[in-house]
Formats: sequence, C-alpha cells, structure tokens
Amino acid sequence: MNRREAVLLLLALGSPGSARSQAGTKIRRVGVLTVGSSNSTAGFIDALKEGLRDLGWREGQSVEYRLVYAEGRVERLDALAKQLVEQKVEVIVLGAPQAARAAQRATSTIPIVMTNVSNAVDNKFVASLARPGGNITGVTSQLEVVLGKLIEIFHQAVPHATRIGILLNESNPSHHAFWAGAQKACAAFKLVPLRVVASASDQLPGAVSQLVRERAQGVIVVADAMYLNERARLEELIRATRLPAAYSIREHVVVGGLLSYAADVRENFRYAATFVDKILKGTKPADLPVEQPTKFELVINLGTARALGLTIPSGLLLRADQVIE
Repeated sequence: MNRREAVLLLLALGSPGSARSQAGTKIRRVGVLTVGSSNSTAGFIDALKEGLRDLGWREGQSVEYRLVYAEGRVERLDALAKQLVEQKVEVIVLGAPQAARAAQRATSTIPIVMTNVSNAVDNKFVASLARPGGNITGVTSQLEVVLGKLIEIFHQAVPHATRIGILLNESNPSHHAFWAGAQKACAAFKLVPLRVVASASDQLPGAVSQLVRERAQGVIVVADAMYLNERARLEELIRATRLPAAYSIREHVVVGGLLSYAADVRENFRYAATFVDKILKGTKPADLPVEQPTKFELVINLGTARALGLTIPSGLLLRADQVIE
C-alpha cells in the first residue's frame, strides 16, 4: 500500500459514514406532515429537531427527516401522507387535525405523533387520552375548550364589542367543536357570534368582507394551520378593517394581531420529541397516553392596541406572559 492509499484509508475510517457502517448503526427515518410551508413552519420543525437532539438523536448520524409541505392546500395532504408511507418512515409527526386525518387514512400501522391537534377524542384520532388504542398518540391542544377563555379575555380587552365574528375553516375536523365552544362562550357574556367561513386561502378576502357587511365589532380567529400559514396576509386583511382580533395561536400576534391565549405550539413540537424517542426505542403508540399542555400564555400586542385606539385594562397587562410593544 502506497502513502496515498494509506491516507485515503485513514480518512475513510475516520469519516462518520464509515463509523456508522462499521458500528452497524441504523439511521431512523422520521416523517413530518405539515399543512403549511417550509417558511411558516420552520420554527416548529426546528423545535422538534432540538427536542430529539437533546435526547441524543443526531441528524444525519442516527436520524433523518422527511419533510412534506401542503403549502396551505389541505387537499394535498392525502397524497403527501401516502408519500411518507411509501418512503417507509418509522413515525409521522404532525400538528393539525387535517394532517392527522390524512395520516390516519394513509396508515394504520406507522406510529403517528400529534403535536398540537385539537379535539383528538371526538375526532376519533384516539379512543381516549389515557388509552389511545391505535397508532396515534402525542399532544392534544384541547383548543376547543381554551377557545372559551380566549373569548372571555377578548371581552375584557374590548368590552364595547358585542358582535363577534368567529372565523372557521370547514376543512378542519374540529370546526364543529370550535363553533359550539364559541357559541357557548358568547352566550355567557351576552355577545352575538357571527359564523364566518374561510376554508381555503383564496376565501380569506371574502370572509373579511363578510365581517364588515355583518357589522362585526371584533374577530376571533380559531386555531387552524391554513390560517397560520397565511398569518401575515390574514392580519393585513383584518388590519384594513380596523377590527380588533384575537387568536388561538401566538404567532398571529407576533405579526400584528391584538392578542392570543394559547399553548406554545413550538414547545408542543419540542415536547413531541419525547414521544418520537420512545417510539423509535420500541414503545407502541397505544401504550403512550396522550398528553395536554399544562401552560397557556396570554400575549398582547400593545402597539396594535394603540393603533386601534384601544386601552387594554391594566389587569390584563399584568396577567400577560408577553407584551409586544
């Protein structure tokens, strides 16, 4: 063996790929199915990867990710879920009810981990939180329950608003629960709920125009992955009406919404890594109880309040987990 060959051999033996081959380490394959785009979901996927990295999984060494994006078009989810199945991923991570339904249709054997899916039991994703009973587990956000608290906080912030538009996506399996929860909360505070539907991104301008026609005095935007994907555009449309808007996801407030009350979606993705870790180590999804967030955060955009001529009660500001100036 000449010197050049010896150097090449040493380099090969020292490379990560060669070490994996010699050790026989299998790189595990994790699929991520998202309604949004790579830009709109980047922070969430980074959080999932960080969570797995903290548990010892190294991208390219012990785990690889197959990421598919519906770009806000929920009709693409079935094909994308099937694509992940064909790529033989060992677990599918997702964050929206529409994605959960698509993955549920695509496979009954590959484990599915929810990160922020609402109404998991009534949507029949799991049999119960304590005993999921199938191939789906993870974190359910219970957003249909928290929606009532969001409406209460909005009423405290904008007490003069009595006609409240409730923006719903009928492609979301949770939309019935959202509407029922909104009606119940509005009745408790003697508010008039206005049902406004936008189930595709091109329907958003029409929905916002409907809010104006029906003389809405405020807007509640329920948690929905398509709305999240279109958050900058949606906020621009609502801002033009000068209607105060409350959201079930904090990222809407970061781009200009008035306030939100919700669990941290990014933290849910990070925590979902614990489910992925256990599944890759051999635990069955049916043996992993579904969990719920334990902390919900109030975020207020004070700059938006000023622009709308609103004075947020000092009590709400003191309760806020974050105030954006």
